[in-house]
Amino acid sequence: MTSNFLIIMSDEHQARAMGCAGHPFVQTPNMDALAARGMRFAKAYTPSPICVPARASFATGQYVHQTRLWDNAMPYTGAIRGWGHALQERGVSVESIGKLHYRDERDPAGFDVEHIPMMVQGGVGMVWGLIRNEDERRTPDARMLGEYIGPGESKYTEYDAAVTTRTKQWFAERAALSDDRPWCLYVGLVAPHFPLVAPQRFYDLYADLPMPEVKLHPRDGYVRHPWVEKQNGPMDSEAAFADEAERQRAFRAYYGLTTWLDHNVGEILEALEAHGFSQSTTVVYTSDHGDNLGARGLWGKSNLYEESTRVPMIMAGPGVGSGVCETPVSLIDLSETIAQHFGGEIEAAPGARSLADIAAEPDDPERPVFSEYHAIGAVSGGYMLRKGRWKLNFYVGFAPELFDLVEDPEELVDLAGDPAHADQLAAMESALRDIVDPEAANDLAFADQAALIEKVGGKEKALTMGPNAATPPPAV
Repeated sequence: MTSNFLIIMSDEHQARAMGCAGHPFVQTPNMDALAARGMRFAKAYTPSPICVPARASFATGQYVHQTRLWDNAMPYTGAIRGWGHALQERGVSVESIGKLHYRDERDPAGFDVEHIPMMVQGGVGMVWGLIRNEDERRTPDARMLGEYIGPGESKYTEYDAAVTTRTKQWFAERAALSDDRPWCLYVGLVAPHFPLVAPQRFYDLYADLPMPEVKLHPRDGYVRHPWVEKQNGPMDSEAAFADEAERQRAFRAYYGLTTWLDHNVGEILEALEAHGFSQSTTVVYTSDHGDNLGARGLWGKSNLYEESTRVPMIMAGPGVGSGVCETPVSLIDLSETIAQHFGGEIEAAPGARSLADIAAEPDDPERPVFSEYHAIGAVSGGYMLRKGRWKLNFYVGFAPELFDLVEDPEELVDLAGDPAHADQLAAMESALRDIVDPEAANDLAFADQAALIEKVGGKEKALTMGPNAATPPPAV
């Protein structure tokens, strides 16, 4: 019999910030336990390192240049058929609890019921972020990481607590039904997404720990890639810290939020077991994208480096092996996994495969995985391809970056300008162009964004529309 399927997706969880991923001090006992009984995909990536496009790609199994939902003002509406629709067509009960970051709960997005959904603000999102030309774009009034950083509660921690409580109630309600048909439940948690305010007892776990120095900080002489420097310009969080003490609180709050997230994952999995579903449910934990967490003097996401594009990915349940899978995978593959699990089909991006199939086969380190960014701050499209040991960051109108992730997993040395690696650079660009025409996709993104700017009433109005930083959660 087909097992149930539970997806838990967080927001902005850096892939390496788990004990099971080798982090030296972050406390994630529940994720570690899930990984110990299941499969951890060590090289998992987002299709786009920003919330709304990544979630639209996850909903549909398609790349951003296929959905044409480029940024945080272009949320998923259900117009493109996704894995939720595939399950509904097969009569599978499919519901959501928590953050979706779609347009509106009245849209046919592939869920029978959406419980306390968090959507983009007003159904439109960050319209001001559509304007990406350097001489026209807006610098937000509010600080991205939050006006206060440190221990305490925020609307987001309150929301995560409500999502966790509602999920536990959902398991109790489902167990009380005389219905043994398999179900699919998506749970969206927000932590460790900013604002960087962590509940006191979780912040205190890190309050006295010395925080490690970050790599490649500009104050130490590092010069950021020009595309990255321009992208970061309007929202330079590093420059906005009041002092070094506040900067240190930001690290501690992020790790505190990560353990708060892990606590909620544990509560959910404990309730799953308490209501008799643990042995009959496949569980996947992942996140929509990562966080730079100070590396290169950057915070948040929105670039193509490992801190931003890699995501945690753990799968456990009936028939799932245990261990670590080194084959590169994507949230696109998770979309295919959910549909295939219930015998459904979606029009996923070329090459998408079920994680169950990938985990059951020998590791394939040469499998290509792709990500792209056309959103807030980017003066042109950016594209990432990982293939084997090599990683290409390709920027329209700028020099590329090439990294050897075997010899240089921290991406410290850009080899793109080294004549000894010219053939490898050319081969990686050719492989990237097999997936996307970067210039054509860049032009299409700008054209679609210009059309939406015109639709809302022009640039001056667009610059005033949408939240300054994090999308506010619904009242709970």
